[in-house]
Amino acid sequence: MKNRLIARQGECEELSKCMESEKSEFVIICGRRRIGKTYLVDKFFDGNFDFKYVGGHNLRTRDQLRNFAKALKKHSKRKQPEFADWFEAFDALEAYLETLQPDRKKVIFIDEMPWMDSKRSNFVSALENFWNGWANGQYNIVLVATGSATSWMVDKLVKNRGGLHNRITRRLYLTPFTLKETEEYLKKRQTTWDRYEILQCYMLTGGVPFYLDLIEPRETLSRNIDRLCYEADGALRREFDELYNAVFPAAETYIEVVRLLAAHKNGLTRKEIGEGIRTSGTNLTRIIGNLEKCSFIGKRAQFGNKKNEAIYRLIDFYTLFYFKFIENNLSLDNMWWTHHLDSSSISAWQGLSFELICMEHHRQIKNALGISGMATSVSTWRCYPDAKNNLPGAQIDMIIERADRMIHLCEMKFSQKAYNITADYEKKLRDRMWLFDTKTKNRKPLVHTFVTTFGLGDGKHHSIVHSEVTMDDLFNS
Repeated sequence: MKNRLIARQGECEELSKCMESEKSEFVIICGRRRIGKTYLVDKFFDGNFDFKYVGGHNLRTRDQLRNFAKALKKHSKRKQPEFADWFEAFDALEAYLETLQPDRKKVIFIDEMPWMDSKRSNFVSALENFWNGWANGQYNIVLVATGSATSWMVDKLVKNRGGLHNRITRRLYLTPFTLKETEEYLKKRQTTWDRYEILQCYMLTGGVPFYLDLIEPRETLSRNIDRLCYEADGALRREFDELYNAVFPAAETYIEVVRLLAAHKNGLTRKEIGEGIRTSGTNLTRIIGNLEKCSFIGKRAQFGNKKNEAIYRLIDFYTLFYFKFIENNLSLDNMWWTHHLDSSSISAWQGLSFELICMEHHRQIKNALGISGMATSVSTWRCYPDAKNNLPGAQIDMIIERADRMIHLCEMKFSQKAYNITADYEKKLRDRMWLFDTKTKNRKPLVHTFVTTFGLGDGKHHSIVHSEVTMDDLFNS
């Protein structure tokens, strides 16, 4: 079964090592909601668990304990008493596991572990007692824990300063599929779309397996978007509230941050985010950190900024789509997407989404440039208008600085055909190059790299381009 999994070969290898090791293993698997954590574990172990429990969202401790007892009864085939607390629950789990054959690995799978840690439940203390007091002393226990609340998994388990300090033996983090992996997944589901359609599909799904699984292979991309986003019971029409409320307590503040970033496509600094939501200090640090850990936002260093004030961007494609086309869409047209394909708003969104895809596929771009084996740094740059010196503002979303001192200024353009550079655009690029050198006091050679869907045309203003990367390059591993 494990060989059928797409894009998770490294994770499967780690789980195989757990089953082959001569000690007990405590494995945590993190990643944003809908990324396929449960699917990975279920498929790798083919559903063969000695004990499996799924934490319940927003359940009281006594209800969690009741469900835990029910799961233990199912696996042990013995009636369980009513547990007073998590210490009794884990004691019962230990007693059951001791009745199993000792000459094989015993696999425990706890799904959505963060949801089990309700207020004043002492769950983490009981887990520490179970692992340190018994399981870690065995050689044949494999405890696999997953959680969409990555911040909880990191803070309570990885960074634990109590009994679980340094007890996590393996930590796996699942990321969205790349374009290549998305293409492989869709082909496996008998989808016949070309790469241009898959690229547009990625602008909505972001390579999240659950969203890709909602795709109907026999339908066009437009029909899929209409069905999922504009029909009354469309799965992605309802997804937003579930997505954030299931991961973050008091999700309103987190939504406020992603909404703010959605409105600023060039990104914001930490200070600017704090000013936008009127929050500062440790609370702001916690909110930004949790959103970053859950892969909703990402940060990129600013070129030449010695203060190391990073730029944060919203990198969750579905959230961007939701704010742009679903949240305030009051139309009752269940074919809204199909009816507005030629609109300027969709064209602008495609351009922005393509830029984001390129930034998230910077390794593929470096590979296409033949510099994958060279030390590089990827950053962004922006400057505000300077009225005193009569200088304009400018923005470069992706800069690749090479160890051999060459700097690539990357331009990313989404189009339905080969892209042509006009005379005005060439002048804009040359002026911006001069401004970049002036503002950063750069003395390294600059070159322009264009990343496009179908390459550049044969226009006479293309001499400014040093190197090209196309959509097909982004699909390479």
